[in-house]
Amino acid sequence: MTGAPQLVVHRDKELMARAAAARLITKIVDAQSARGYASVVLTGGRNGNGLLAALAASPARDAVDWSRLDLWWGDERFLPDGDPERNHTQARAALLDAVPLNPARVHPMPASDGPYEVEAAAEVYAAELAAAARPEDHGQVPAFDVLMLGVGPDTHVASLFPEHPAVRETERSVVGVHGAPKPPPTRISLTLPAIRAAREVWLLAAGEDKAGAAAIALSGAGEVQAPAAGARGRSRTLWLLDAAAAAQLPPELYPPAVA
Repeated sequence: MTGAPQLVVHRDKELMARAAAARLITKIVDAQSARGYASVVLTGGRNGNGLLAALAASPARDAVDWSRLDLWWGDERFLPDGDPERNHTQARAALLDAVPLNPARVHPMPASDGPYEVEAAAEVYAAELAAAARPEDHGQVPAFDVLMLGVGPDTHVASLFPEHPAVRETERSVVGVHGAPKPPPTRISLTLPAIRAAREVWLLAAGEDKAGAAAIALSGAGEVQAPAAGARGRSRTLWLLDAAAAAQLPPELYPPAVA
């Protein structure tokens, strides 16, 4: 299990997005060189989409063999396919439609206009993950190279909200979420055990509205009360922040710059 989270703080959200995109390109290329393929879990929200847009704009994106990249999602809003609020729709607009992915290796979560209600949709996605897991992964999901998560102002990650039943799930890899405190109320989400199967977990937080959440999650809070505190990778947990989101961190975690 990984040790303490590592923190990287950038001046602003634009620089954070560009640096995170460069870091992701390097990680994908390294994995493809080592194994022939890479596996990444995408996140939505302004920081996740900002990273994807920065990746789309990077000349280094051509270093990636997009046909040998598996893409998954950490959560999804249970809305009709193509709805502008779906993470998959936003990711396509930011990056996916601009690169030569293998459609068979892109795994969006089921939409609400498909054949499944949300609980069955979660089971279908869990089965898809289990089918992609290799024997060496030793679990219900692949050992993702990088799993990215946005951090909400309330410390939620994916669609795991503080004190909600989904954050307490220990057996299943994917769950349906009902009554989410931010719209839409019905969602699908990976659980903390599935998140913690990733080799690296990257948590993205930019903006002063994320400062309190980052401080709580990095200061020893429990994962039921602060789900971001329970998100960690098997080999590395990386918090990527801008200065505004890092503003409330204790000095021992992030010493302030000396003028």
